[in-house]
Amino acid sequence: MKMTKRLVIQLLFVIGGVGLGFRFFPILWAVTGLAQNHIINNFLTNAVLGAIILYFLSFLLVGYLEKLVNRLEKYLAKQSPIYILFGSLGIIVGLVFAILISTVFFRTSWFVTNTLIPVVLMLLMGYLGFRIGTTRTDEWRRLFALGFRRNKRTSDTGEILDESEPNFHHYKILDTNILIDGRIYDIIKTGFLEGTLLVPNFVLHELQYIADSSDSIKRVRGRRGLDILNKLQSEKVMPIEMYEGDFEDIPEVDDKLIELAKQLQAVVVTNDYNLNKVSQFQNVQIMNINALAKSLKPRVIPGELLNVMVVKNGTERQQGVAYLDDGTMVVVEDGRYFINDHIDVTVTSALQTDAGRMIFAKPTHSTRGISDKATSGNSQATSESSSTQSQTAASNSAKASASSSAVDNTVDRTVRGTKAPAKKNYRTAKKRKN
Repeated sequence: MKMTKRLVIQLLFVIGGVGLGFRFFPILWAVTGLAQNHIINNFLTNAVLGAIILYFLSFLLVGYLEKLVNRLEKYLAKQSPIYILFGSLGIIVGLVFAILISTVFFRTSWFVTNTLIPVVLMLLMGYLGFRIGTTRTDEWRRLFALGFRRNKRTSDTGEILDESEPNFHHYKILDTNILIDGRIYDIIKTGFLEGTLLVPNFVLHELQYIADSSDSIKRVRGRRGLDILNKLQSEKVMPIEMYEGDFEDIPEVDDKLIELAKQLQAVVVTNDYNLNKVSQFQNVQIMNINALAKSLKPRVIPGELLNVMVVKNGTERQQGVAYLDDGTMVVVEDGRYFINDHIDVTVTSALQTDAGRMIFAKPTHSTRGISDKATSGNSQATSESSSTQSQTAASNSAKASASSSAVDNTVDRTVRGTKAPAKKNYRTAKKRKN
């Protein structure tokens, strides 16, 4: 391959030498006074001399040019096909304009105006055309609709759906984690995704590396991802393409995915929490399967009854841990006594986070026991209160009776005390009278 590049470069030098010899050697012969020598000044001699000179000159420059070609190949390999397409069209349009402008200069007899100026114009207009074509890919794509505007007719209403709307993204780039997860296959079968699936080569290589891992768990996960990819290709539920390019100067696969999504203006489909955050920071649209699953989970409210199976111990307060069918964790108070048992629990609270949802609950029978205990406690307190009130009333009544009796005795003693002295005084008065 390296030798082929070298030969191609030298061949281009020879072809260029033929053209330059045919163009410049007649001028050289005229300056040196050999223009009348037809053995030297002829087309064949000029072409051969030019080819020989540039062929030997190529040995001095072929190494540098070969490195330049390799760098150009790597640069183009990193670019999207749309970037290369519009860049090439821009160069062609720029060269056409340069030729049209140069026709005026071709008619002049001066070397500077009929040769140098057209060459400079072609280089300048070609570069400008390339820059305009590659920096406005989105606008050109919407204008010409080259493979990106596809109209679909719905089966029910026959309405034409324009997929070139601003919120439509043609490519959906699949991450390694989403293939290992496997849920993307079920989502695609439901028909909720549109456009074309895109699997980059570096994602496929990472998946193959995981499938060949010495760790049995990683090996199983990698093979599952490859099986999901084969299903998507064989069943053809949705168009799927491979991206052959790579970003050799970017080591991380996540960074490569973000860069590819920027260039293709695509959406990255993943369930990686960190990749989701980094992509949002870099203004790359993400489809997070976990966010979709979270939004589809049924809501629970405090007091709702659930039937769960406690599978393991919790971390505190004799807790047990159970899981719903959708994977939601349920923390059951006093659940460690019911491990591997199906029990009814009552939801006490729910905690929602970006990483998932957690439900707190307690066994229903313990809730009823507390309720019954509270009810009996209230009844006992009521009866005790009534008894206390009765005793208080009786005590007050007894105290009132005792007080009344004491008052009567006091009055009686007072009355008797006042009468006795009167009788005694009467007798004393009678004795004095006698």
